[in-house]
Amino acid sequence: MTIIVAMYIERIPNRNSPPAVLLRESYRDNGKVKKRTLANLSKLPPHVVSTIQKSLSPKSDKQNSVISDKSFVLGHALQYGQVEAILQTMDRLGLPRLIDRKDSRDRRTVLAMIADRIMHGGSKLSTSRQCNIETAISTLGKRMDLEDLTEYQCYQAMDWLLDKQKGIQKNLAKKHIENSDFMLYDMSSSYFEGKNCPIAKRGYSRDHRGDLPQVNYGLTCNRQGIPVAIEVFDGNTSDHNTFESAIKQARDVFGVEEVIFVGDRGMISSKAIDEHLRDAGGLHWITALPNASLRKIINQGPVQMTLFDDECMAEIPHPDHSDERLVICRNPLLAEERKRKRKELLDATERQLAKIKNRTTSRRARLKGKDAIGLAIGKVISKHKMQKHFDIEITEDGFSYSRNEKKISEEAALDGLYAVRTDINKEQMPDREVVWNYKLLSRVERAFRSMKSIDLKIRPIHHRLEKRVRAHMFICMLAYYVEWHMREKLAPILFQDEQSELQREGSVVKPAERSENAKFKASTKRTPNEGLAVMSYRDAINTLTSVVSIEVRLTDEFSIQKTSEPAPVAKVILDLLGVKV
Repeated sequence: MTIIVAMYIERIPNRNSPPAVLLRESYRDNGKVKKRTLANLSKLPPHVVSTIQKSLSPKSDKQNSVISDKSFVLGHALQYGQVEAILQTMDRLGLPRLIDRKDSRDRRTVLAMIADRIMHGGSKLSTSRQCNIETAISTLGKRMDLEDLTEYQCYQAMDWLLDKQKGIQKNLAKKHIENSDFMLYDMSSSYFEGKNCPIAKRGYSRDHRGDLPQVNYGLTCNRQGIPVAIEVFDGNTSDHNTFESAIKQARDVFGVEEVIFVGDRGMISSKAIDEHLRDAGGLHWITALPNASLRKIINQGPVQMTLFDDECMAEIPHPDHSDERLVICRNPLLAEERKRKRKELLDATERQLAKIKNRTTSRRARLKGKDAIGLAIGKVISKHKMQKHFDIEITEDGFSYSRNEKKISEEAALDGLYAVRTDINKEQMPDREVVWNYKLLSRVERAFRSMKSIDLKIRPIHHRLEKRVRAHMFICMLAYYVEWHMREKLAPILFQDEQSELQREGSVVKPAERSENAKFKASTKRTPNEGLAVMSYRDAINTLTSVVSIEVRLTDEFSIQKTSEPAPVAKVILDLLGVKV
């Protein structure tokens, strides 16, 4: 524990020069008295030094050398801990030089936008307010020499950044992806507030906001989930149409000769494999088989459940896939969950259908007519997506319904089953690794979750110009790049499991069992060894707002800038990040 004891002026003799006049502070740290220099006052006029010395002198014998609260004034306080944690992490990652080798106002503005995105997830106007000396609540503007920043300068810096995106992504790929490495690729969408952007189109909304236009974007990561590239597409672009662009980027921009693409069944479809991958030397792939194709295989010859007794997976040859491997997996927990969910949806649909049937026989406000009855039924069965599981016959006066047990049984046969397909031979990659590497896609999904809502708030998008939308997306990707590395450093005090799924025991198909450390942190909310408080990443970053930089005015003419002592938890966070305050 640190206790401030006194602040005083000390004159240090200098042989052939006037003595050095130093403002010093004595403090007690764990019972030991220590001192440190706060400022060099040698260049101040003697009368100012004398005034400061008088203000620091004891007022009475009882006060000894303790400073009176009237001897100084606390000025404006700015958040300091968050800013230093993020900017020093950027410096350690070499991000400023990756963006541009020369220091410039545009580069500093881009770094400020990335930092503000991590801290607050705000707009470009918000970034200018965070930096501008009139409205700043943190040291970001002062630290980056942007205390006069305007939102229009942020837009100029975005245009400057977009011209450099290709080169930056090439450098990121060179740093994090090697030949014969994995490239995880997936696609998502984010909605717009507005309708003037030419690439904002209506399409399949992963945000469940079909009422608004959107843009699609594909994210490329390495096998650890570190983002290296993002590409923006029109909002109505289908998944497999973007995959060709990812292949060209890997070959032409990144210069990778051999790579293994990992994508979902919609992204790396059979058509994409035939057109872009099957005869492309050096390009390999891991994806999943569509449910329709899997159902066809199972119908041709029922899959014996005994195949899954040991590791819940088995490689099965099939003539339709003679030049690739099919590893069929069965997750018993997922099978039970799907069975339970289907039963609940069937029961819920039947209850609603029964209510509609009662309306067709009611004496008051009777429901009649094929169109009216069909419309009411359609709302019910489409709500739970149970159309294929019911046989319904509608007449002018009513309707009848029954479950289609054949189709229900066909769907039940696929419960918990999925097939991973690849062109990599078994000597290069065993079945277990094929399944594990396919499940790496969850790391891209984690990036989307963080970028969309949890931390970086990529949506809703308000930009009207296409180039600004692309630059906005790129800034969010760079912000996640910094966040990914910060999460790794903070893992010991976060709820996330520090041990990868592949290192844990058990089947690679079933949900990975959490490590003992992760279970302990979840149950006690404390770390196993040090007993420190465990928190989320966002809480850890917010904790650093308690570390502030504050102006201490000793006289009207003289003031010093002090940084507050980090609280114990904040100090642990700063130490884990390797940040020097």
